[in-house]
Amino acid sequence: MQQAYIVDAIRTPVGRKNGALAHLHSADLGAAPIKALMQRTGVDPAAVDDVIYGCTETIGPQAGDIARTCWLVAGMPDHVPGVTIDRQCGSGQQAIHFAAQAVMSGTQDLVVAGGVQNLNLIPMGAAMLVGAQFGFPDPFSTSRGWLARYGDQEVSQFRSAEMIAENWNCSRAEMERFALESHRRAIAAIDGGRFAGEIVALDNFAVDEPPRRDTSLEKMASLKTLIDGGRIHAGIASQNTDAAAALLIASETALRDHGLKPRARIHHISVRGADPIWMLTAPIPATRHALQKVGMKLDDIDLFECNEAFASIPMAWMRELGIPHEKVNVNGGAIALGHPLGATGARLMTSMLNELERRHGRYALQTMCEGGGQANVIIIERL
Repeated sequence: MQQAYIVDAIRTPVGRKNGALAHLHSADLGAAPIKALMQRTGVDPAAVDDVIYGCTETIGPQAGDIARTCWLVAGMPDHVPGVTIDRQCGSGQQAIHFAAQAVMSGTQDLVVAGGVQNLNLIPMGAAMLVGAQFGFPDPFSTSRGWLARYGDQEVSQFRSAEMIAENWNCSRAEMERFALESHRRAIAAIDGGRFAGEIVALDNFAVDEPPRRDTSLEKMASLKTLIDGGRIHAGIASQNTDAAAALLIASETALRDHGLKPRARIHHISVRGADPIWMLTAPIPATRHALQKVGMKLDDIDLFECNEAFASIPMAWMRELGIPHEKVNVNGGAIALGHPLGATGARLMTSMLNELERRHGRYALQTMCEGGGQANVIIIERL
């Protein structure tokens, strides 16, 4: 089996709600890191075998196979195809998985993988709203098979986040402190220039917008919870944002033929499922499975990224597995930097790779919760 390597990774800055990227067509947004990736690596775009992009809510400007459209809008050759995938919040990470699998199998040598999402143009849940017009208010309640298996239970990320907070004893005050630390870390990373080398500017916009410099525990304590009597509120949830990211995944053959120097090797990829009603707990068994599969211990990992869909998700994951917060989301997470759904997995990988290099670490692990009770895991090795 061939090895799969990350040659380079580039992302756009993250735009906040009603921010700098709010009115940018998703194809133009997703094309920017592709164009920059080709320029920076010096690879002939004609040698790329495929483009795999994650994206959810694929309607309007994100319909029609946005991966293919982004490649063409970037001015790249017609003969290179593209495919858009949806593993919910893990779509961008799954794109990297599929690219790595293509290379490892020997069927492809150069693949662009990443994701794009503009949640200002097409908000989360838009596809369900369209479905409701045809008499389907959600993907579950009219399925006889679903009802027979799970009953008429509410399937909601908000309910799941609340259940996790209660089960793993994450108090509202603890989650607010976690959220504040996410903002503090992100602001420190921005001010320290840690993201500068991974961002391609868009119309002179080159700095992540979402981190809130004026937030405080007092402000978060005043926010209304999303569920009456609950603990979760907007301040301890990920922000809806806009962004795109792209990575070039290559085989050993491609490295040799194109004179490329890889930045990392993809050491492991896997995906696991868990209870779809709990929905957001899958990073726990997925991480255990990944480490067992490769015979590694937590101490072997220098850096972790666990997506901050809600504060309770990484908090429960850290508590269950015994992972210190000092090694997790060290430059802030989605609470501060936002969660552009289909792009998040690729954005996280881009930032994690840069931080692993900055720290001269060897291994880094990325995982994230996903709709349907799923989680991807990637372990990379710095070269």
